[in-house]
Amino acid sequence: MFVIRAAIRRGMSTSAVKKIDPIQEAALEESCILVDDNDKVIGKASKYDCHKVGPDGNIPLHRAFSVFIFNSKNEILLQKRSDMKVTFPGYITNACCSHPLFDSEGELEERNALGVKLAAQRRLQHELGIPKHEIDLNALQYLTRIHYHSKGDGEWGEHEIDYILFLHKDLTLNPNPNEVSNICFVPKSEFKSFVSNLKDPLTPWFQLVMKNRLNLWWENLDNLNKFFDHQRIMNDI
Repeated sequence: MFVIRAAIRRGMSTSAVKKIDPIQEAALEESCILVDDNDKVIGKASKYDCHKVGPDGNIPLHRAFSVFIFNSKNEILLQKRSDMKVTFPGYITNACCSHPLFDSEGELEERNALGVKLAAQRRLQHELGIPKHEIDLNALQYLTRIHYHSKGDGEWGEHEIDYILFLHKDLTLNPNPNEVSNICFVPKSEFKSFVSNLKDPLTPWFQLVMKNRLNLWWENLDNLNKFFDHQRIMNDI
């Protein structure tokens, strides 16, 4: 793990591949959940259409989630996105970031954010190789939602209402190299220095959380219930 961490510090090429990887290309056919500014479902669109920046800079607003994982030492899990990724390849980010799917069983369920949690369970297994039985839906703690918009590289970007989920548990990790190139755990005492020495950029959603809420949430990992807020949708917090 320390070798991996050093590799992230040194940095690797973050240039996007010229031709879309066939596995990532197939995933672009999946159907994301389109929502309005109040997170009300208004339809569906392909992952391709939900991430392709339009001529006017517009990107359809869709539902997403970001999982923040902390181990029993209260260290945060970071990943470096694979260079095969269509959006933000080679960027450093939190444990897992993805989307509930319109056509995936149960992922439209809004009660207790169950649909988003099911999607997170699916993607944590796919991206990080975490066995499904280790991802207890009750342990996935939903905190709040963030509305943010990033044009990315000008061709591929994000426009999401992002559900923030926390998981505080030791887990079995076996990253999928098509999704994740590196992972590491960072203690809170070293986090600021670690980030300042990175050679690769941070994803925009991770930057927002890091600058505005992460430290507060990190200090209260055993008492996160007091931060639960489903009434407001934060705008770029």
